[in-house]
Amino acid sequence: MRVYTKTGDKGQTGLYDGKRVSKGSVRVEAYGAIDELISYLGLTKCYLEDEEDVEFLSSIQRRLFDVGADLATSNGAKLKDRVNEDDITELEKAIDKYLEDVPNTNTFILPGDNVKSAQLHVARTIARQAERRIINLAELVDYENNEDETSINMFVIKYVNRLSDLLYAMSRYVEINYTEVKFNK
Repeated sequence: MRVYTKTGDKGQTGLYDGKRVSKGSVRVEAYGAIDELISYLGLTKCYLEDEEDVEFLSSIQRRLFDVGADLATSNGAKLKDRVNEDDITELEKAIDKYLEDVPNTNTFILPGDNVKSAQLHVARTIARQAERRIINLAELVDYENNEDETSINMFVIKYVNRLSDLLYAMSRYVEINYTEVKFNK
């Protein structure tokens, strides 16, 4: 299999549904941010020791592929598997689990207590960036009211928002429970 197709040499790429768009489009920025998040979660897993946490992040990565596909098509009706309310509920349950024994705080958290926690905080900021890109796309699609494009699946926005909350919760949990590997301060 060849990696290069040469079809993007003039600055365009193909969407999931075959439509061609600029590689600099808001849509490509949105699913590109999700791709970045998927990759960074892969790196983050390398620092975690708890197999359950690693598998949970793997399941999130797989679900983010569905989010990316949703963003990479101008017609969501063509997709088989889309993020839905059940996915958001699953994240909320996980957030509650991770924060169960973490002390409440009314201050900002300075990331970097340990490498594991810092990785999760970086993943959280990438998720927030992806959320901003998705909202930009949703506003653009709604503003243009383009008949060729459907509105953005609102569950995608909720999912990525909740995912950043989850990554915050996991980072706090890891800060409290895994402090043995600290950065030199």
